[in-house]
Amino acid sequence: MKISVFNLKNKSVGDIDLDSNIFGVKTFPDIIHQYIRYQNAKSRQGSHKTKTRSEVSGRSKKPFSQKGTGNARQGSNKPPNFRGGAVAMGPQNRNHSFNLNKKEKKLALKSALSTKLIDKKIFIIDSFEIKSFKTKELYLDLKQFDYVSALFIHSESGIDKNFKLASANIPKVSLLNQKGINVKDLISFDKIFIEQKSINEITKRLSWKIKLNKFHLIELTKL
Repeated sequence: MKISVFNLKNKSVGDIDLDSNIFGVKTFPDIIHQYIRYQNAKSRQGSHKTKTRSEVSGRSKKPFSQKGTGNARQGSNKPPNFRGGAVAMGPQNRNHSFNLNKKEKKLALKSALSTKLIDKKIFIIDSFEIKSFKTKELYLDLKQFDYVSALFIHSESGIDKNFKLASANIPKVSLLNQKGINVKDLISFDKIFIEQKSINEITKRLSWKIKLNKFHLIELTKL
């Protein structure tokens, strides 16, 4: 599929062919939702913890006699009903993450990219290079795209230094290496600006790869 390539002043400077197997697939909301759950779960720290009876400081000796005191029987000073005692069924260290297979991850990314493209929220930019590091000049240029929030995806070679400095003080604008593209960011930001150089890298990353082992290679040579 062909779409226009723009410069940072929102003027068309040419066309580019996008792989329809990546930018034109059917949208799967359930897969997108599952990927966002996967991202959120993976980012949870899971370090909240309370002490159990074995970790509370204090004596484990029986505090008083079993009978004759008029008090309820107690085995130690560490149970939850004592001041400074353990917490009953409190939180413990745990890993909240779960697995998501590669095919699901790729399909979720493709669905998110396709959804944004259908909604006309993706812009292919010829280059992120600018002459000045002044925030005001870049802000006025980007204002022409009428965005609420913007994500700029740059190529592996890196982002232009002036662009990085100029965009640092613009609210709701974020930069991301193409290696780090993820569903949560694609869905969260209003408009996505992709550097033209990174399209090939993204296409290569999301294309299906067939891995052949020794047995398959032997069989192919026989044919």
